[in-house]
Amino acid sequence: MSNCILKIALDTPLDRCFDYRWSGPTPEVGQLVLVRFGRREIVGLVVEIKNQGDTEVAQDKLKDAIALRSQLLPLSTKWLALCGFAADYYQRPLGEVALPSLPKNLRTLKTTALDNALSKLAKIVQQHQHDPQPVSMPVLNLEQQQAVSVIAGAQTYTPLLLYGVTGSGKTEVYLQAAARMLAQHPDGQILILVPEINLTPQLESNIRNRFPKLMVATLHSSLAEGERTRNWLAAHLGHARIILGTRLAVLASLPCLKLIVIDEEHDVSYKQQEGLRYSARDLAVWRAWQENIPIVLGSATPALESWQHAQSGRYQQLVLRERAVQDASLPTIKLLNLDDKNKHQKANKQDRPVEGLTPELVQALEARLACGEQSLLFLNRRGYAPVIHCDACGWISHCTRCTAFMVLHKPEHRLRCHHCSLELRIPVACPTCGNVDLHALGRGTQRIEENLQQRFPAARILRIDADSTRRKGSAQAAFDRMHQGEVDILIGTQMVAKGHDFKNLTLVGILNPDTALFAQDYRASERLFAQLMQVAGRAGRAAQKNGGNPSEVFIQTRYPHHPLYEALMRHDYEHFAHTLLQERRQASLPPYAYQAMLRAEASQLPIVLDFLEQAKQIEQTIAHQGIIVHDPIPMSMTRIANLDRAQLLVESPSRPALQAFLKIWLAALRDLKSRVKWSLEVDPMDI
Repeated sequence: MSNCILKIALDTPLDRCFDYRWSGPTPEVGQLVLVRFGRREIVGLVVEIKNQGDTEVAQDKLKDAIALRSQLLPLSTKWLALCGFAADYYQRPLGEVALPSLPKNLRTLKTTALDNALSKLAKIVQQHQHDPQPVSMPVLNLEQQQAVSVIAGAQTYTPLLLYGVTGSGKTEVYLQAAARMLAQHPDGQILILVPEINLTPQLESNIRNRFPKLMVATLHSSLAEGERTRNWLAAHLGHARIILGTRLAVLASLPCLKLIVIDEEHDVSYKQQEGLRYSARDLAVWRAWQENIPIVLGSATPALESWQHAQSGRYQQLVLRERAVQDASLPTIKLLNLDDKNKHQKANKQDRPVEGLTPELVQALEARLACGEQSLLFLNRRGYAPVIHCDACGWISHCTRCTAFMVLHKPEHRLRCHHCSLELRIPVACPTCGNVDLHALGRGTQRIEENLQQRFPAARILRIDADSTRRKGSAQAAFDRMHQGEVDILIGTQMVAKGHDFKNLTLVGILNPDTALFAQDYRASERLFAQLMQVAGRAGRAAQKNGGNPSEVFIQTRYPHHPLYEALMRHDYEHFAHTLLQERRQASLPPYAYQAMLRAEASQLPIVLDFLEQAKQIEQTIAHQGIIVHDPIPMSMTRIANLDRAQLLVESPSRPALQAFLKIWLAALRDLKSRVKWSLEVDPMDI
């Protein structure tokens, strides 16, 4: 028993921890504790234990902590340090980092859910052995063998960039390196991160088949709360030896961590866009340094920051240049010039056209259908059409709450805003002039699906996008159909662009990629190249069948001579990355500079701009060196859900200088009285 003061982190926007008196069983740092905060009872985290005299607040004004969650082992000091680093770097209170990273069942007032999860976990643990021995080990090629040897041989902090073309067997390298690591460390744990939830089932299946005797835990936001709690506890207690998850898993409690793998490390989905705007990839690198263990960052198109680290020697680079399957080759990439109208008109006279597809692409689809091979059409625009339009008066289906268009969703008979989720019925006539002849402009995945069904009525056509996979489990069911050969033509958005190993897919058609070529964001070309390289890599992953078609990728574009497309045709990421890095260096952009973005929103734009102008003026009162605070500007999507938005960019050639400035600047910003809601993002992904 003890009488002491507990310093407790709470999930509040206040940038401090809180002192509570405690009289009872001896507490430990890292324990969860129930306290009263204002009129509420909430769960907090003990971060320090102090003697009764070690508090600035008079003890008679302190509240008593109510109860400790003694049935849960305390979170480790290393885990607390990880949360502390994230809070410090991303300029957030510790409680806003640590508490939301825990399952909700650990933060509820009652302990029933936690007790049930511990009881069920105990039964599951009895069904598993601790034997890391793999059911089979495929033979690796020389490049894969070398990569596995380097990873498994690393016994200290070693950041490794595994740069491998699509289909080069990066997953097999992860699995065999994991097997060797687990054999070396009897109680070791391995964390494998993927960027999106829909990528977990296929990889989880591979892991469980390879390690049938080990406990494997998955962590992502789509899990039922009870399952997420059990999996988190399995990791926290060391029962789960392999932990597979999305970005939130980087903050899981892992007491015996020995290896971290970041698959598709370039993917922007690793950056959280709400609340704590952290990069899971960057936190994983820091965690590997903290634990003094190796980390593998795998990609066919590494992020420029990672590529630059490898070129400078900060990361060690491992290369897989060949596809893993014998006789499987990278697809041939062909550019179809949409402005070559004479050629298309001539071809259309000889064939039945399909709206949105060039005749060459239609003919390629026919050839695949004839020999029983699969095709993929990639269009990163869901819905039927981006807008409906009145030719008589020029009316366009604008969202009334956003600076955006209402997208036509024809099967649902709705207009839908993809930013604020406003839904309206499709008008029977123009709301301005009464004209009944309204036209759908542009094409989304639903329209392409409709056109293909008309052209190929006997083909088995499947659409995978956010609309078709809303129900739980529907995405995996759709991908299973594709893997089992029940689909002839797959139409999809970015959900289908990466990570999926379609053995019978030999044709990819990419529709309407040009809009990203001229985006304001300087990262747009990097993202587009990565996206197109990834989706192109879905083709030709198996050995070519006798008499089958060679794998091909058709890109419909009006700019066939653009350097991005020319590099893509050569599968030449290295040259493209070198060019982009030169441009970034000349412009003093990341990775040669460091940025933070202050964003604000309110009911009226002048209020937002006035707040940001005050924020800019505060900069003049702070002593600093090399900090540039740009003028506030409205965001490209200025209004969302009836709120106007603007932003202010801060830059510096020095990361420490930027961090030091932000701490002082934010403290002053919190003292400003304003009606705006604002947030700061360190290392912003969208400019």
